[in-house]
Amino acid sequence: MNSIYTLGLTLLLSSATLTGAAQTPPPAPVPPLPYGAPIALADARTCVAAAQAAAVKNAWFMVVTVVDTGGHMVLTERMDNAQFGALKPARQKAYTAVAFRRSTKIFEDMIAQGGAALRLLKLPDALPIEGGLPIVREGKIVGAVGTSGGTAQQDGVVAQACVAGVAK
Repeated sequence: MNSIYTLGLTLLLSSATLTGAAQTPPPAPVPPLPYGAPIALADARTCVAAAQAAAVKNAWFMVVTVVDTGGHMVLTERMDNAQFGALKPARQKAYTAVAFRRSTKIFEDMIAQGGAALRLLKLPDALPIEGGLPIVREGKIVGAVGTSGGTAQQDGVVAQACVAGVAK
């Protein structure tokens, strides 16, 4: 009887130790990147040129929109033969990326999981489809790019080319 009591007490203390070790606090959340001075028109032109070069290389017809830190349009260009229906999605993707300081692909991936993430579909003026990226300079968001006209993945490739073009 005494050995059963000792065994029970040992198990109880072991589980209390394991439970205490597992209750470490979660890491502090990483603050989002701050906004910086808005992107200049010259930089927006560089961004759009890089995006269009990627689109031409792949024979895609795109609309590219660059917005500033307030979500205001700086530059929009529709390539020859790009569908005019891509104008509004490109603008919305750029707005979403700058307003929420993240790639629109993140929202697309969250919605694909379903459940509570579907609430993202009700965010006003947000478009949770790949193709919107913040433009970052010196650790600060200076604007965003939105692209539309291809598949979501193609839009993402063109948007990334824009961001890489400005980073040079």
